[in-house]
Amino acid sequence: MDTGLLVLRAVVGLLIAGHGVQKVSFRLGGNGLAGGTAEFRHDGFRGGTLTALAAGAGQIGSGLFLALGALTPLAAMVAMGVMTVALTVKLPHGLWVQNDGYEYPLVLVVTAGSLALTGPGRWSVDRFLGDAAGLTAWPLRLSLAAVVLGPASGLLTRAVLHRPEPAATTGGPPAG
Repeated sequence: MDTGLLVLRAVVGLLIAGHGVQKVSFRLGGNGLAGGTAEFRHDGFRGGTLTALAAGAGQIGSGLFLALGALTPLAAMVAMGVMTVALTVKLPHGLWVQNDGYEYPLVLVVTAGSLALTGPGRWSVDRFLGDAAGLTAWPLRLSLAAVVLGPASGLLTRAVLHRPEPAATTGGPPAG
């Protein structure tokens, strides 16, 4: 089981981190910070460069911490938050990724939440430091809080930073 958790954490964590790298640089096929900023503006978000930097940093940091199994519930919470925002952007396209749907962000949100609940396993920074300090595992209440607060923070971010679609106009005179 511990080896499976290590592989899962490493793959998912590095994918999340790579997604963040793409937002803020030309690495891994990214379009640089200007491209990340344009992507957020295109998706209807305020904040421009600051929004792209915050999302990229959140993904890079949470992904690397998940991959290492370090501060796992907190890393999972941040990962769930940023990927919940991505999920809301893709929601109108339906579930499946071939239609630009929310399938991929949903898998990452659920996986991060599952890691928060199961813990990172024996081959992790959390376990190493916990053994050294005489701690066994993160308290369940902290993991449950992370699973709730992660997506909630993503939804709050969406509510605060997303501009509503302009009302459709018919081109005729106002009704009256």
